Amino acid sequence: MLEARLQEAALLKRLLDSIKELVTDANFECNEEGLNLQAMDNSHVALVAVKLAATGFKKYRCDRPMPLGVNLNSLTKVLKCAKDDDICILKATDDADVLNLTYEARNSDRIAEYDMKLMDIDSDTLGIPDTEYDARVTMPSSEFSRIVRDLSQLGESVRIEVSKEGVRFASDGEAANGSVLLKQTDAAREKYADYGKEDEEPKEEEDADDAEEGSSKKKAKKAKVKKEDGGDVEMDGEDEEGEGDGEGDVEFKAKSDDEGEDEQDEEEEDEEKSSKKRKKAPSTKNAKPAKKPKKSDEVPSDGGVLIEMNQHVSLTFSLKYLVNFSKSSTLSNTVQLMMSNEVPLLVSYRFGQGEIKYYLAPKIGDE
Repeated sequence: MLEARLQEAALLKRLLDSIKELVTDANFECNEEGLNLQAMDNSHVALVAVKLAATGFKKYRCDRPMPLGVNLNSLTKVLKCAKDDDICILKATDDADVLNLTYEARNSDRIAEYDMKLMDIDSDTLGIPDTEYDARVTMPSSEFSRIVRDLSQLGESVRIEVSKEGVRFASDGEAANGSVLLKQTDAAREKYADYGKEDEEPKEEEDADDAEEGSSKKKAKKAKVKKEDGGDVEMDGEDEEGEGDGEGDVEFKAKSDDEGEDEQDEEEEDEEKSSKKRKKAPSTKNAKPAKKPKKSDEVPSDGGVLIEMNQHVSLTFSLKYLVNFSKSSTLSNTVQLMMSNEVPLLVSYRFGQGEIKYYLAPKIGDE
């Protein structure tokens, strides 16, 4: 039995719009950790991997692992029947041949139900090898989208070159050539330096009593979070779990919630009212603003460009695919490009409920 309750149907709409032109039919693999999709395009040049974590749903239940084989165009049509702010509920029974989608209006005055036939799709999950990339570029997704769309007007391919000078996108067409150079700025280094690291601040502000009584729970929770988020620097293979944390130059961690602080406040007030109240007041105040930047996957669209490079990298890719990838800018305002010579390009978007990754094989022999 699967039941997944999503706060807004807009997320699934944007997700399907991002991948429906690359992939026609695919399996959503459902398990207790969430929904996963992995599929290749027909030409086997590009691969897309989607992860929707169970924690991103308002309610999630999956009694046993099951595949949901869907036609993405059909699912897109059914999702168009929902308003963006509708609550979307996905239901499927064990060995079911139908996926039930229910849309509930915010004010609960409208409930719409749709049943979509499922498909039997034979597909093997590919074991994507762990890769240490020689170059990583973090930039606004809107800027990446604009560059690939502009250059696609000139030619069919783009050369992406990462050097000490910056990251250059160049396309040679029959009638015109064009290139865009993005340089790293100090402002970008500062803004992206805390990318995914906000959880470290409240850790320092904790009182000693909080640290002693809540340490075991918080450590267990952080270990689990690191397991899920540790693969952004590397390929998202099955062998990745539990590895990859801290291997890149920038460490990505989801911010841990300040659970148990309110209960701790009450205990301290009962024990030593006058002294403890004064001690806890600043901690409570500081905890609130610390929660605001919890969207560690989100960086302002004007965040500039951060370039991390071990060696010079220059590869050529099809612009048609990159334009398709750039449609995921509706999911996240930040994109990461990870490259190594003679290795597929990894384009990664992270958002509140999960992540979407694209892998694209480079062109060989193109100048």
